[in-house]
Amino acid sequence: MFMNTIPEIQRTNLASVVLLLKSLGVKNLLEFDFMDPPPQDTILNSMYQLWVISALDNTGELTSAGSKMNDFPLDPSLAKMLITAQELGCTNEVLTIVSMLSVPNVFYRPKERMEESDLAREKFFVPESDHLTLLHVYTQWKSNHYRDSWCNKHFIHPKAMRKAREVRSQLLDIMKALKMPYSSCSTDWDVIRKCICSAYFHQAARVKGIGEYINCRSGMKCHLHPTSALYGAGFTPDYVVYHELVMTSKEYMQCVTAVDPFWLAEMGPMFFSIRDKDRNYGQKEKRLANRATESRLNMEMDLKMAREKEELEATRAEEARIATSRASQIATPGLRDIRTPRRRGI
Repeated sequence: MFMNTIPEIQRTNLASVVLLLKSLGVKNLLEFDFMDPPPQDTILNSMYQLWVISALDNTGELTSAGSKMNDFPLDPSLAKMLITAQELGCTNEVLTIVSMLSVPNVFYRPKERMEESDLAREKFFVPESDHLTLLHVYTQWKSNHYRDSWCNKHFIHPKAMRKAREVRSQLLDIMKALKMPYSSCSTDWDVIRKCICSAYFHQAARVKGIGEYINCRSGMKCHLHPTSALYGAGFTPDYVVYHELVMTSKEYMQCVTAVDPFWLAEMGPMFFSIRDKDRNYGQKEKRLANRATESRLNMEMDLKMAREKEELEATRAEEARIATSRASQIATPGLRDIRTPRRRGI
């Protein structure tokens, strides 16, 4: 136990905070005067996460997509999912999924009726995705006129469902204010999985064994949770993305969705690429490609620093010119400004 409680800003993900500060025009976040300054590594890691989902450009400036994400009171990855849904035409379904992810787990499992609750949960399973399972739950609740009795019958928290409905209506109002189109993809749920992949491709994992995966970036082992729809589906997808990791006895993935590896290469080209069997790129070509990308990023950063230096020099020159003009004025004793004579009344 720590003697004093560590401030939350020093131990949580700061992606939303960094995005807000960037939208307010803060240039250098490392020199920002926080009341309880977080570690610089945390700020840099948050900026890196925002760069990965295209909220920041290569020079650390806010992009047009980043300014849209800032309009939603959501985690940047969830906001990214909504923006991608606008492009792919499935905002209705993705809006529901984002709302269900913004509330605690809607399923409950009482100890005295564990088997019965597990059977009720399995009725809603969509084998490809836990996110689509949440969408299925909300759709069925809506078709049953949002009744609490239906929730109790299927071991679902009615309070959490009402909260999800409230969050959904608030997000819908924000979308209307931003003039984002409200569209549906009907039963083409592959488009929804592609939207989910666009927001969480940096949290992708590939299969290693039955129920066991390896993170594609870090190589860390992670496992499907026993309550996941993919756990007892009878097949193991080659690639998945997950919403978050939970550490108990193992590293379990929460809210998992099976994805196409080609989507990973399309959405996250900075991490994934498709190997061309005919050309058979080797390690040398990969090093050359990485070196070219690194030199391009360094060039963009140098251009940004040169531009900021020019702006600073121009500002200082203007201040020096104003100070010189004031000092060059000659003070003449007895000289008065010519003004309009004061009119006196009779």
